[in-house]
Amino acid sequence: MALNSLLDYGGMIRDSVRINAYYEALRRCISPDSVVVDLGAGTGIFSLMACQLGAKHVYAIDPNPWIHLGKQLAAANGFADQITFIQDLSTHVTLPEQADIIVSELRAAQPLFKTNIPNIADARKRFLKPGGILIPQHDIVYAALINEPIVYQSQVTTPWLENDLDLDLSAASNFARHTPRFLRELTIP
Repeated sequence: MALNSLLDYGGMIRDSVRINAYYEALRRCISPDSVVVDLGAGTGIFSLMACQLGAKHVYAIDPNPWIHLGKQLAAANGFADQITFIQDLSTHVTLPEQADIIVSELRAAQPLFKTNIPNIADARKRFLKPGGILIPQHDIVYAALINEPIVYQSQVTTPWLENDLDLDLSAASNFARHTPRFLRELTIP
């Protein structure tokens, strides 16, 4: 399992367009009796926002160990009693009650990668009350195909097929070729 770094979470918080959109969506639907599930909670920022907006209780679920930092953040903000932090995959979790709202951002650079969509569908089916609200309700995915043989060769094939280690690493090349990559910048060697 790939873990986000704390700097990745900081970058999400600094993205004012993103954070303000989530805050406004939560503000519009949270009431004093709201139960919220923060799916893929990470450090629990959406959980904290939900409590700040008056949610009765939040279940913060994430397999990532950074969720333990969320406990500290909740305590520092006076929300420790309002948030239940669960370090596990949501598909392995059973909650004692259904939620009025599920907030999630299981997307990052690769929203359709692995089990993100099935996990959200499972959470909606098992955790959300009938008529409950899913945030976000839809998303737009942009993608661009790149054909850059020099980059592909230097970053994907060469480390496994041509190396100075005097080791046969070719078995890893098939995995490397089929591993999705997200390029923020194109660096040509």
